[in-house]
Amino acid sequence: MASVDLRPNENHDVVWATSDLHAAGWSRRSLSRAVADGTLLRVRQGRYVAAGTRDEIVAATRLGGRLDCVSLLIVHGVFVHHRVDLHVQQDPLASRRPPAPHGVRYHWRRTAAPRDRSVVHVVEALAQAVQCQPPRSAVATLDSAWHLGLVDEAGIGEVFARVPRRFQVLRGLLDPRAEAGTETLVRLLLRHLGCRVDVQVRIDGVGRVDLLVDGWLIVECDSAQFHGTWHVHKNDRRRDMAALERGYVTLRLLAEDILYRPDRIRAALQRVLTHRAPGPNS
Repeated sequence: MASVDLRPNENHDVVWATSDLHAAGWSRRSLSRAVADGTLLRVRQGRYVAAGTRDEIVAATRLGGRLDCVSLLIVHGVFVHHRVDLHVQQDPLASRRPPAPHGVRYHWRRTAAPRDRSVVHVVEALAQAVQCQPPRSAVATLDSAWHLGLVDEAGIGEVFARVPRRFQVLRGLLDPRAEAGTETLVRLLLRHLGCRVDVQVRIDGVGRVDLLVDGWLIVECDSAQFHGTWHVHKNDRRRDMAALERGYVTLRLLAEDILYRPDRIRAALQRVLTHRAPGPNS
């Protein structure tokens, strides 16, 4: 290592060994001073990260592994349905690793990540996340990563090359146009109910809608993040009125209900769909 760049926004995933720092010209005294003044954080014997490194990465590094699976994807802003355990990749040949503490899940597998990296590659994390989540949640995670540009179609192919054959059926369910994980979950539910679902449809006089079901029902998936102001609510009401004038019916679902009350959402959709009326595209 010729130099050490301590800017955390540039090297948030780098772990330096004591030997690397000495090779870069750091003396024992300067290293001790950097730890004392908070420039460096000593995560375990002979291993350091830059100050400002995310807590999840620090925790994984302290355990001798790398941040992995859904825990890493959350850091990248990818949708993950259930956020509980810390997922850590461990080398299956590693010795003297502490047992996984409560709330930590180890994934014992090899990685292509360089030895000085504290996170795995996104493709590896996605492949692991497919196996760690229920199928619909896994599809929502993949949609999100694809939509965000963290992977492209080739990257998705690499993800499915890494998972067992039983997961291959999920690939045909992906749609990178989905702008939120909740949209994916509702789309899959509607498909299971036998509906035709179009994603991110632009309707003249209304604008772009999340989902258009069977040509007449608009389903919008609302969250506090994007629908938390009165200005937004007013715009939504005007859009709904414009849609109704054109023969569409709008159903607005709350993200928290989609995520945590799926049975309630399913029942509501089934009842609404029994009242389907001829729409402009029916």
